[in-house]
Amino acid sequence: MLKILYRLFGVFKKKDNLKIGFYGPPNAGKTSLANLLCKDWTGEELGSVSEVPHETRHVQFKEKVEIEHKGKKMVLKIVDTPGIATKIDYEDFLGYGIAKQDAKKRAKEATQGIIEAIKWLDDMDAVVIVLDSSENPYSQVNLTIIGNLLARKIPVLVVANKIDLRKSNVKKMEAAFPEYPVVGISARKATNMNEFYDALFKLTKRV
Repeated sequence: MLKILYRLFGVFKKKDNLKIGFYGPPNAGKTSLANLLCKDWTGEELGSVSEVPHETRHVQFKEKVEIEHKGKKMVLKIVDTPGIATKIDYEDFLGYGIAKQDAKKRAKEATQGIIEAIKWLDDMDAVVIVLDSSENPYSQVNLTIIGNLLARKIPVLVVANKIDLRKSNVKKMEAAFPEYPVVGISARKATNMNEFYDALFKLTKRV
């Protein structure tokens, strides 16, 4: 009887303040989605967003985000990570009007941020991969992210973001990642968020 109670206590304890990491390539909408959740449930956003790649260059998080959906509740630690890239060139930032010295600094910080983000994977209970549904899902960056997650056997939800764009193709995302559940949303317009929360609650049951 004591063993059963201990196991039940362990289950409930494990589901308190689950660490959910938001991963994906630059400008896919990770921070936009994290901001949407944090704003809705805490009244505060998590980080700044920009059209310039690698706006998020350090791991940032918000503790104890309590989410309620369809009568169910869960408490999350939302971890927003820098965009994963296989190559970062400071010259890529010059076209956005950033000075050369600042561009070099940004590139260095972005590279360090990627290393930091990968290290944080070992501490995640589950991961939400945010991808731009209007772009090719078979990119080297996406395969790198998926490969790291498969190796760690972490529960994953793929978010096909930006369904408001004309070139969005959620079915292509589903075909690219058949091993994971995929949900199409628009973080910018808060579209399909009920479907996202349905998928998120299902994801946490696997932790």
